[in-house]
Amino acid sequence: MNQAIDPAAPQPQPPRIRILMVDDEEKLTRLTKLNLEREGRYEVRTENRAQAAAAAARAFQPDLVLLDVVMPDGDGGQAAADIRALPGMQNVPIIFLTATVKSAEVDAHAGLIGGQHFMAKPVKIEDLIACIEKHTRPRT
Repeated sequence: MNQAIDPAAPQPQPPRIRILMVDDEEKLTRLTKLNLEREGRYEVRTENRAQAAAAAARAFQPDLVLLDVVMPDGDGGQAAADIRALPGMQNVPIIFLTATVKSAEVDAHAGLIGGQHFMAKPVKIEDLIACIEKHTRPRT
C-alpha cells in the first residue's frame, strides 16, 4: 500500500546542538542565547557563575561549552577542568571567550592559545556560529 506524503505536514527537525555558555556578563549571555536560538539549530543554556559551570554541564550535557576566562567568582580554566572531570564530558569542545586578548592575537595562533580554543570578545555572531559549526556535530 502506497502512502502519500503530505508536504504541508510538519517535518521532523534534526536535533539541535546543545551549547552551554558560562559568562558573568548577563547581557552578553542573554543576547548570545537569543541570537543563536534564532538560528533554529542550537539550544543554549546560560550560566553566569563560574562556580556553577560544572553543575550546569552535568545537568544539561552540552555538545559544546562557551566559557569566559575571567569571572568574579572563579577562573575559566578551573571551570573547564571541573567540566572535563565529569563523566562523558572529556571530549566536549570548550571555546574560551576573553577580552584579555585581541582578535589579531587569536588569529595569529589559528584560534589556539596554549592548546586551547579561544575567541576574542566582542565576538561577531557569524564568527561564533562558524566556530560552533567547526567544533560540533548535530546529535543523532
